[in-house]
Amino acid sequence: MSGSVDLQVNGYAGVDFNDDTLTETMIAAACLAMRDDGVKCFLPTIITDDLGLMVRRITRIADAVESDALIAESIAGIHVEGPFISSQPGFVGAHPSGQVVAANVDQAMRLLDAGRGLVRLFTLAPEVGGAVETTARLTRESVVVAAGHSDATIDQMQATIDVGLKMYTHLGNGCPAQLHRHDNIVQRVLSLADQLVISLIADGHHVPWFALANYLRCIPDQNVVIVTDAISAAGLGPGKYRLAGQTVEVDDDLAAWAEGREHFAGCATTMPQMITMLRGQLGLQQPQIDRWTSHNPARVLEID
Repeated sequence: MSGSVDLQVNGYAGVDFNDDTLTETMIAAACLAMRDDGVKCFLPTIITDDLGLMVRRITRIADAVESDALIAESIAGIHVEGPFISSQPGFVGAHPSGQVVAANVDQAMRLLDAGRGLVRLFTLAPEVGGAVETTARLTRESVVVAAGHSDATIDQMQATIDVGLKMYTHLGNGCPAQLHRHDNIVQRVLSLADQLVISLIADGHHVPWFALANYLRCIPDQNVVIVTDAISAAGLGPGKYRLAGQTVEVDDDLAAWAEGREHFAGCATTMPQMITMLRGQLGLQQPQIDRWTSHNPARVLEID
């Protein structure tokens, strides 16, 4: 496949996909900017919020896909990240903890119905109530279910794998900076790396390069996916930007900080920048990078 496939994009080039003033023109502008940056297609990501707001945001993107050929060509589906995630500090990340809820099949179907077949990836935490039932139903609806923003035990992870869980979202993130030295979510997921596709943010901030190199040694090559987790700041540089009603500050090193600078809130690094750093920091060759940024994520979505 020619061009990258990005499974997690919150926004791009000044456009926030979780902004309630989002227009079709803005979506098209973001698609063009990503196309210029070599991204063949991507999943706009709708994050945790009031369920009604999430439904409207998904509907807005589905409407744009149905009415604009360029948008339809660029958007391969929608990634719903939340609201069925851990509400615990650190694990909840930049998601509003007050809007986090237990997994619920009916609510999940409301989100799917809003996308009219476009919801292709759904991130939830396997330890929350209803996660197994919801994972099983989403899988029957041909949605790829990923774990993320989670402190699931091995048994909880395995229970959702047994009913269809196929992926883990941005390993090493969506968790506290301080964890148990051995029994932690990163180690648990790596122990299951032969059963899960694992996405990673390769910007040097979300996971230090030496740690990313360690993760990559543990994950089978066919199960590695690089995502940007881009926000509206991607491609624009330092400054203050919006993400789903939050103010995010991007520093001179392109780290995107939530208010208070206690944790990251998405990423300001583009896929071309990540590819350059994967070559320079880890010495990777282009065929391997292509597998992780294009072929593997395309396989997740079952697209050519």
